[in-house]
Amino acid sequence: MMAQALPALGGIGLFLLGMKIMTDALREAAGAGLRRLLARFTTTPLRGVASGTLTTAVIQSSSATTVMTVGFVGAGLLSFPHALGVIYGANIGTTVTGWIVSLVGFKLRLGTVAMGLLFMASLALLLTEGRMARLGRIAAGFSLLFIGLDMMQDSMSGAGGWLHPDRMPGDGVGGLLIMAFVGLAMTVVMQSSSAAVAVVLVLLDSGALTLMHAAAAVIGMNLGTTFTALLAVLGGSRAMQQTAAANLLFNFGTMLIAFPLLMISAGALQDIAMRTGADTALVLFHTAFNLLGTAVFLPFTDRFAGLVARLLPEPSATTPPELDDRLLRDEGAAMQAAHSVLHWAARDVLNAYSAALGPDRDLRRLSALEPRVVPVLDQLKDYLARIVLPRDKPDEAATYAALMHQVDHLPPLQRGKQAVAQGHGPV
Repeated sequence: MMAQALPALGGIGLFLLGMKIMTDALREAAGAGLRRLLARFTTTPLRGVASGTLTTAVIQSSSATTVMTVGFVGAGLLSFPHALGVIYGANIGTTVTGWIVSLVGFKLRLGTVAMGLLFMASLALLLTEGRMARLGRIAAGFSLLFIGLDMMQDSMSGAGGWLHPDRMPGDGVGGLLIMAFVGLAMTVVMQSSSAAVAVVLVLLDSGALTLMHAAAAVIGMNLGTTFTALLAVLGGSRAMQQTAAANLLFNFGTMLIAFPLLMISAGALQDIAMRTGADTALVLFHTAFNLLGTAVFLPFTDRFAGLVARLLPEPSATTPPELDDRLLRDEGAAMQAAHSVLHWAARDVLNAYSAALGPDRDLRRLSALEPRVVPVLDQLKDYLARIVLPRDKPDEAATYAALMHQVDHLPPLQRGKQAVAQGHGPV
């Protein structure tokens, strides 16, 4: 048993490492495009579903899409209802990994071919820079993913002997709930629902799990993936907390929909498994219940957003947008967050001057401006200083320089107050 367990754990580790490398490289390669997609195309919840699905399918991580969305909401780049659409779509997009594993990994067994691809990817990483090196990272992650999958399949091929379905919980409601909890725990530990689904597919293929047990585990994994977003909002703004809470409630609601669907469609799933294979039946069920959950929630998005807003009300409408450190991994997203804070500060400064120079000569807002805005600008400058710009993106360097210029040229608060007191405008 130990001789099987260690290679299986190694295969899971390689799969996780491959997912991490590939996801980070894909997100970096498509970063600007994905940011534009989320920030501009997500103008309605339905479009948010489309952009969330596409984004997750591209970067192969619903957790990354959700955390990115949470950060955008905190930075004021996305409204809360529109972010809900992205979250719905992320759940659909994450099922793409299961299809890749089932249709490519199981049917073609690319582990041997991936060894050669990994060698070429290593050369690209060692000998090139910029775009070619990024392509090398994508290829390396892709290779490790399939090498790890092959290792899991080989090491778990005899798992049916010691992890026999007869030793597992029954197919009743209680047994399925236990398997859902197991799937949830696997996802929380691995921090990747895609890897957890791959493990379940391998166990299903080896005969260690029945289709019903595997389907229940996948339902639990859908809920388990929300914990990454919950961890991401610790210490974050209320808008970020609302988005993470909505993600949890949506996935929990989808789980409540998925269990009855599983019981109703058990016979049909078995028929599909007989014709196309149990792995195909499982990923089809995974996609189906996520589509159904989205279809149920989408028409009520505004009401759902209102419910979450009542559960977690905004403490104040005058607080600046959140500068989320997690966005620093994506320089474009970090600069968009910085621009939101700069816009808030500039609006506050100009409104205070407008009140002070108006017919009522109201200096109260101007007097309260310095303790309110100066700490925010100091945090903004520190945040900008921590943004690392890539050498091959001159447009982002120009945007960064423009941000620094605007921060430095906000009206000086001390001299502005003195000028207003003397009857002049800000200098």
